[in-house]
Amino acid sequence: MNQQRARRGHEDDWWRQLYGDGEGGGQAAAGGVAGRAGVRTAGPSDAGPSDAPDTLDDRVESALRAVRAPAEPKPWEPPVRPAAPPPAPSTPIPLPATGPASRDTPPDTATGTPSDTAPDTPPSRTAGFVGDRPPTYDPEPGALPAADPGALDDLVPDTALDGARYGSLTLRAASQRGDSARYRGEVRRDALLTARFGAGRQALILVAVATPPPAAEGAHRAARDACAWIGDAVGRSYTQLAEDIRTDHRDALKSGLQRLTDRSYGKLRGRARELGAAPERYTAALRCLLLPADPDCRTRVFFGVGAGGLFRLRDGAWQNLEPATADHDTGDAPGSDGGPPRSAPGLAHGPNTAESPARPAPFLFRAAFARPGDTLLLCSAGLAEPLQEEPAFADRLAARWKAAEPPGLVDFLATAQLRVKGHTKDRTAVGVWEA
Repeated sequence: MNQQRARRGHEDDWWRQLYGDGEGGGQAAAGGVAGRAGVRTAGPSDAGPSDAPDTLDDRVESALRAVRAPAEPKPWEPPVRPAAPPPAPSTPIPLPATGPASRDTPPDTATGTPSDTAPDTPPSRTAGFVGDRPPTYDPEPGALPAADPGALDDLVPDTALDGARYGSLTLRAASQRGDSARYRGEVRRDALLTARFGAGRQALILVAVATPPPAAEGAHRAARDACAWIGDAVGRSYTQLAEDIRTDHRDALKSGLQRLTDRSYGKLRGRARELGAAPERYTAALRCLLLPADPDCRTRVFFGVGAGGLFRLRDGAWQNLEPATADHDTGDAPGSDGGPPRSAPGLAHGPNTAESPARPAPFLFRAAFARPGDTLLLCSAGLAEPLQEEPAFADRLAARWKAAEPPGLVDFLATAQLRVKGHTKDRTAVGVWEA
């Protein structure tokens, strides 16, 4: 009995020495372990009173935690963000309760059906416009045209901008997708080509503007082909054309340009047959300017086929230079004042004649002498129509472009895209300022 009690007392002493059950034993044991580990142990001045439980099980668990290997860190995970509240629905554009939709009213909006290509926000009312109220469409581009991954070279940018300066003339050119095409996500149909052939005083500048018929599938390709083929024809003959302009051989110039134009339209008809398209659909109105780089030559030559506009801004007023009759030379002789402003009737696309089987409309030609301070304007129907039909629009353009100093590219574009309700076609404008 005494031996069992003595053995139990010896085991209690051993546990007190190992786990510090008592002030002296605990410190000694801790010091021995820490000393072997090379770590400084806390003395009486380092540790304060502890409220931690002090049972045998607690101490065993503490020892196991001290020697247990550290756990592997958890992989990083992005924080969970709260879901954003759903956007508030856009306010619909108020429309008249009765009556037909206006010319530039989006068809889906007019019927009350939201369009999958319509912008999510209401049209901006801050862009420049003339008239008693702004146009319905948003002034900035909306939907992009659909793209075919196998024909990405068929895409056309919303806006094209170009310019140059040679001798006494400064050239500005811009072509922009119309409001209607922007809303529907359709491609710009107007085509614009600016090209220089030759160098120095012998160089000749060609500007071509082409507009296809409305609602023709793939018609923008016809407009681009028309510009490319007339450019190719003029480029191969530019030396003789430039000489005829400098020497004022207008009869030779006119007949030569008519042959080149007919040849280009013949290629368009051939391409239409290749594509299985109707020739009258795969075509385009084509209007061109020839501008000699020679500073001593101030003759400017216009030729083309189909609808559009040719105007001159002189002394702050617009003059319509559109040839009054088909195939008639109404050129201004050097030094003359030129004819008064006239209102030329539009040229309808009629049936092809025997004399010009390829052209959809009569050939147009005019050679005009440029005075210092003049501004010549060649444009597609999208700009010619509001210029002829809206006096406020014509006055605004005249006020901005009558300055002696030509506008910069951005300023020219900003003026050319001035909006008028009811006019939503593509717009292409070419301005030539004379110093």
